[in-house]
Amino acid sequence: MAEHEEHSSFIKTPQQLVTIVLLAFVVPVIGIILLVQLVIGGPKADPSALAPEAVSARIQPVGKVEFGAAGGAAVRSGEEIAKEVCAACHQAGVAGAPKSGDKAAWAPRLKLGYTGLLQSVIKGKGAMAARAGTSLTDQELGSAVVYIANQAGGNLKEPAPAKK
Repeated sequence: MAEHEEHSSFIKTPQQLVTIVLLAFVVPVIGIILLVQLVIGGPKADPSALAPEAVSARIQPVGKVEFGAAGGAAVRSGEEIAKEVCAACHQAGVAGAPKSGDKAAWAPRLKLGYTGLLQSVIKGKGAMAARAGTSLTDQELGSAVVYIANQAGGNLKEPAPAKK
């Protein structure tokens, strides 16, 4: 065996040399052309995507927060409101509130009539906050006033619904 083998080139003929030189120029040129086509000929924007309707549809918020009663929601009855809101104090007579159904305690208040009782609730009286500490409408407060007053022997009529 020989101590050193001589290095040999894989190009053995002039024809192979010409082919390699041509490929050395052609392959990068083709690569550059394809790269330019990729950059220039990229995806185009859909013209209808810029229409105002399409834009507003894409930027809609994920959720909405609405305060107040939903459209078409049923108005609660005076009894429901009285049991949810008023009973907290009037059931047990907390802080001097007349107990529900106590005719003697309610007698002087019933003399004020519907309007007087409603104004006491709207403005607040004693320990009771204005509007009984709620965001109820005058109609809802009025219904609760009628219910509580009638439980104590009053003979008040349900208020007429407010016109919209």
